[in-house]
Amino acid sequence: MATISNSLDQRTFDKLRRLYIIALSTIAFSVIISQILVRNHLNNQESDSTVINIAGRQRMLSQKLTKEIVSITVSKDEIHRVLLTNKIKKTISLWALSHYSLQKGNDSLGLPAKNSKDIQEKFANINPYFNVIQTASKSIVQQLESNPLVGVTAITSDIEKVTNNESTFLTMMDDIVNQYDKEADAKVAWLRKLEFLLMALTLLILLGEFLFIFWPAAKSVKATLADLLMAEKKAKKMAFDADELSVAKEKSIKELRALSHAMDETLLFARIDPEGSLIHIGNKFSRLFKLSKFKKEVLFWNIISNNANEQLAIEQLINKHKKIGWQGEVKGTKKDNSDIWLEMSVIPYRPTEDKSELLIIASEITERKKAQIEIERLTKKSFEEKMSQQKIISSKIIENQEKEQNRIAKDVHDGIGQMLTGLKYNLESINVDDLEKTTSKIEHLKELTSSIIKGVRTATFNLTPPELSDHGVVPAISKLTKELERLTGKEILFFNKTDFNKRLDSLIEINIYRITQEAINNAIKYAQSSHILVSLSHSKNMLSIVIDDNGKGFEPSKVKKVKNGDGGMGMTFMKERIKYIDGRMFLTSELEKGTRVTFNIPL
Repeated sequence: MATISNSLDQRTFDKLRRLYIIALSTIAFSVIISQILVRNHLNNQESDSTVINIAGRQRMLSQKLTKEIVSITVSKDEIHRVLLTNKIKKTISLWALSHYSLQKGNDSLGLPAKNSKDIQEKFANINPYFNVIQTASKSIVQQLESNPLVGVTAITSDIEKVTNNESTFLTMMDDIVNQYDKEADAKVAWLRKLEFLLMALTLLILLGEFLFIFWPAAKSVKATLADLLMAEKKAKKMAFDADELSVAKEKSIKELRALSHAMDETLLFARIDPEGSLIHIGNKFSRLFKLSKFKKEVLFWNIISNNANEQLAIEQLINKHKKIGWQGEVKGTKKDNSDIWLEMSVIPYRPTEDKSELLIIASEITERKKAQIEIERLTKKSFEEKMSQQKIISSKIIENQEKEQNRIAKDVHDGIGQMLTGLKYNLESINVDDLEKTTSKIEHLKELTSSIIKGVRTATFNLTPPELSDHGVVPAISKLTKELERLTGKEILFFNKTDFNKRLDSLIEINIYRITQEAINNAIKYAQSSHILVSLSHSKNMLSIVIDDNGKGFEPSKVKKVKNGDGGMGMTFMKERIKYIDGRMFLTSELEKGTRVTFNIPL
């Protein structure tokens, strides 16, 4: 039945995907084509108003030229004639420039030189008149420049040429302007028609998509849902059959294997018997010590080290604490003779009433241990006061890390371990002959498996998240608030007020993440709050993180004793970490009114 359902889902998804890709591609294609056509037309029409304006100005310039030339006949003053001569020269220059630019184009005037055949013919007709006027005007200018007081009779012939041709030029220029305007109107009309056609085409495409894509898709989804509902009814009926009980049992076993695989890949995890012989070793452990295969008689301490003294020390440690458990640091030597340090927990575990085992959960701390040894070496040699202070801070961090490892080991032992034992007993107690009790036990097994998976996710989430190293402290804190909200059921919000997204030094990012995590955990565990707000802001030189909760609050004066070791290790943890990155912490709280914790970190 699951195969049928998956097949239906896959077929429906593939069909919908194809249909929607076709629909969206068609719409996108029509929009792109429309934009290309409209933009091309607008680009071609962009210079029409400039062309019409300059063509219309030609009429004014010809009239102005005629007026200025005629004014010479009534002017007898030399200065006035010189001024008129300069005006005529400017008018001729602008008039001629515009006339030639309208025909051949001019980038500075914005004229494209894309005249139609009709306009070209009209310009061919008007050019003789233009040439006559231009030649006569230039002749008048040359005579005036030679002798400003030249007699009117000397230039009468040129003046008559200008006046006689000016009206014809105006009439023909009007015809050219009207032709420009007519062609511009035709382009606008064509654009309107184009827009109408494109709109009609788009509506037609949408109608076609509705009729041939969306409506059939809706019918297909409806039919698929009907098939799924029918399959669900059949599945419920088959749930009472003995075969279904067998499938449910197999599913629980697969989930248990998946859980075991998750633990193998996430932790340095192993199981040994009380004598130290290896029963199971996780993949991460195997890769670390390059152990591909092992025999059951292989002793755990022989894997951890090839040094006889170290093997003896680990053997004595396990034998001494195999009944009560142990947590601490262990030194080993790998096959390549390189040193390795492990922070290891030994947890007694009873999978059955008559059988006992030891769970080994460890994490590699080689680099941290090397750093600690190097610090100790430097402290003995020099800088005693400075390095002693650093050692205190490091020891506080290590102490809290050890407590965190203890907490993870305790969670695994008291939570996941006990639930695994319960899961095993329930699986062994299933009697397929009693269908009613078996059904009830399988439902309980599902709930227990979900609780185990949740426990593993909670334990692994408290380790350093990949977001912190990959993307920085802001995405890591955002993921932290979302996960804690999901796991605890409390409303936990994160607000990045100033959109801070810079990467900081990795050590600073780790410390910021850990103190924020500790502050949120304190609000969850001790404040009994239902709402927690984490806000982040920054300036040029300062990063500020504020954690507000609506919990029961407390008296901050009582927290001052934590430096003397009277309690509040979480607060000590935060203070030591914020001091380590040169930051400052401020704490305000009031009974029954909540708590605010503020961290200021220099950038």
